[in-house]
Amino acid sequence: MPRRKATFLAPAANVELVFGPALVARAQALCDVAATSLPHNDPATVKAALHGVEIVLSTWGMPKMTPDILDAAPDLRIILYAASSVKGFVTEALYDRGIALTTAALANATAVAEFTVALITLSLKNAWAHLAALRREGRPAWRRADLGPSRGTHRAVVGIIGASATGRETIRLLQHYTCPLLVADPFLTHDEARTLGVEKAELDTLIARSDVVSLHAPNLPHLRHMIGARQLQCMKDGAVFINTARGALVDEAALIAELRTGRILACLDVTDPEPPPEGSPLYSLPNVILTPHLAGATGADCRRMGELCIQELERYLTGLPPLHPVTRERLPFTS
Repeated sequence: MPRRKATFLAPAANVELVFGPALVARAQALCDVAATSLPHNDPATVKAALHGVEIVLSTWGMPKMTPDILDAAPDLRIILYAASSVKGFVTEALYDRGIALTTAALANATAVAEFTVALITLSLKNAWAHLAALRREGRPAWRRADLGPSRGTHRAVVGIIGASATGRETIRLLQHYTCPLLVADPFLTHDEARTLGVEKAELDTLIARSDVVSLHAPNLPHLRHMIGARQLQCMKDGAVFINTARGALVDEAALIAELRTGRILACLDVTDPEPPPEGSPLYSLPNVILTPHLAGATGADCRRMGELCIQELERYLTGLPPLHPVTRERLPFTS
């Protein structure tokens, strides 16, 4: 029986980062792999690369699947995408032709969740204030009592906004802690909340009760500035606000105003715009921990996305349904 034909449809550097030689070799052992990268992103090259191909493996740098491109790929049946958001290349024409699509968003979500839990732990230990004092003053700052208490994680209430893939992964990792978990998500049922081991709460209630508020909602137009002045003013004194989702979900002017009161701490891996403009207070406020969009898969973590993609390939070749499909119906609710 002839082997199924596949190709990698992404720049060589990205294929190397996400798959690497070992995972490419696994794909080659499973399929007849026509090419291990896409040399150019122009339509003619993409069409030629898709000739006779049934399976596409890709990651960052995937070309847009326009009707014209898909007309040249009548044998294409599935796209296995080893990254998170598919909105940069998906078109209605893809679904119209019955082409299946999977994503490695869960693998990226794991990296974000790990980063988030690290921020939660360090923030509740008041590590940032001590780090700053030690860098500024040296030995005299050792265990300075006036830097505020180390709240610790035990029984700290953590509020998760959005039961997304990253939200659920954060919940999973926090199951090892003794933190009561609140979740605000209009699509989460009370039965699902019980299964996850969390308490479903309305957004305002979650914000008022939480020692840590962690944002994991998708970046959808109707959720722009879902966190504004009113929500931020409801946070407890000394509470921590974490955003590893998207900057547009937060009214940044309102956040800066609240941070200037000194009441809360913010850990921001994302901003709007990104990076913040020159002179933004986010660079200098002492109660802001600002990182340059590091939470998602970087370095070795990228291989986790490639591994998930190869697992989906193995399932497809044996007739099993994908574990992480992106359907037409689900697409509007993804970032």
